[in-house]
Amino acid sequence: MNGISKNSESPIACVKEITTWVNSVLDLDRLLELIIDTATGIMEAKASSLLLLEKKTGKLYFKVATGEKSEEVRKYEIDVGQGIAGFVAEKGEPLLIPDVSKDPRWYKQISESIGFETRSIACVPMKVGSEIIGVVEIIDKEDGSPIQNEDMKMLTVFADLASMAICNARKIDRVKRENRDLKQEIGKKHQIIGESKSLEKVVSDAFKVANSKTSTLILGESGTGKELLARLIHRAGPRKHSTMVVLNCAALTETLLEAELFGHEKGAFTGATDRKIGKFELADGGTLFLDEIGEMSPGMQAKLLRVLQEGLFYRVGGNVPISVDVRVISATNKDITQEITKGKFREDLFYRLNVVQLHMPALRERKEDIPLLASHFLDNFEKERGLPHLTISEKAMEKILEYDWPGNVRELGNALERAVVMGNHHEILPKDLPISEPKTSYPAMEVGLTLKEAVDSFKKDFIVINLKHTGGNRSKAAKNMDIQRTYLSRLITKHNLQDR
Repeated sequence: MNGISKNSESPIACVKEITTWVNSVLDLDRLLELIIDTATGIMEAKASSLLLLEKKTGKLYFKVATGEKSEEVRKYEIDVGQGIAGFVAEKGEPLLIPDVSKDPRWYKQISESIGFETRSIACVPMKVGSEIIGVVEIIDKEDGSPIQNEDMKMLTVFADLASMAICNARKIDRVKRENRDLKQEIGKKHQIIGESKSLEKVVSDAFKVANSKTSTLILGESGTGKELLARLIHRAGPRKHSTMVVLNCAALTETLLEAELFGHEKGAFTGATDRKIGKFELADGGTLFLDEIGEMSPGMQAKLLRVLQEGLFYRVGGNVPISVDVRVISATNKDITQEITKGKFREDLFYRLNVVQLHMPALRERKEDIPLLASHFLDNFEKERGLPHLTISEKAMEKILEYDWPGNVRELGNALERAVVMGNHHEILPKDLPISEPKTSYPAMEVGLTLKEAVDSFKKDFIVINLKHTGGNRSKAAKNMDIQRTYLSRLITKHNLQDR
């Protein structure tokens, strides 16, 4: 889309054409540029800009700018109430200033710093309903003539078009988000399956805590369904109509994790080409789920604690405090009390997160739920792959029930999926299951071995168990064993465990 020149059509025709684009174009940034470019051309202005209001910070930032200094001006922000634009945003009334040098509200620092001479300004508010979302302004006429009241009427029309575009974009974004959330919530993959007493207990406790804003820490081994429990708490509470945002703390470096949690300003670091809203802001009014909180670095723990204590944070590269209303649910598969003893986790942060503690039971502790879970997974596979009437043979089910499932529900689901893919597509047989019984006795405990033989035997079995638990992932196994990955690789080679 290109801007419409002032000589190509009448202003009314231009407005009608843009109105059709407002209702059909989904690229909001490009559409706002088009609206302002067209307004600038029709009104023969020297420069123009569209500033959006960020409610949490009370700042107006330049979303679109035209004129010879457009790139420079976009680097600035102004406070609500500051300057002509700030005054219009605060009062919600349009302003026409024929000579800015005679108006005490004129904020000349931006013009002077970028070397742009300004004489007159016309500024009108942008509104969605009764909410002021920004302002549109034009600066001077190209031919040096003063801005007229007729220009104000036309500028108001373009401000209304921009407001309509933003309103439509918000609606589209909200519908997309609601559809996404709805799919997640009604999808069977987000159900907690089971009828065991241990599971019923933790679900019952989850419903109790759901109606409060209390910080909740969910403990449990990998694959037990800690995120599912967090989603249940969110859906069962008063925040269910707001967003639940999930962040895996182990997947990011400290620098990236800080930017993901708190967001960043444009230019805060290399690659930060625009402002980014962080997870805390995205979860405003809703729930933030911090998974694998035990993997968070000490430096990041201190920053998170400060936010939980003060209720305020700053975007990376920003200096404006931001306040949000967020319920924090965290989870870990680590023994946090041991991590505190080792000095790897802050005790004061633990107390902040651990107001209520829930424990997801391991699958070996609720084996009576395995047939229900298996049936649930098979139903999903039937629908996804178009394989009707999938069953599990009696012998295969016996094998499943005898296994301890160190990877818990996640491992069970993966094992059944592999069996469906590699089997006969009708009935899962014992040979289709990628599981084997762990050893119940260890040669290291036998009388007659030397100490070195016993230690080496234990090391081999310990490595095999950890590799099996992590699906062969050496990095995760090394982390669980609290050793370096390179050292684990040397042990694997030393004990001829490369094929494990």
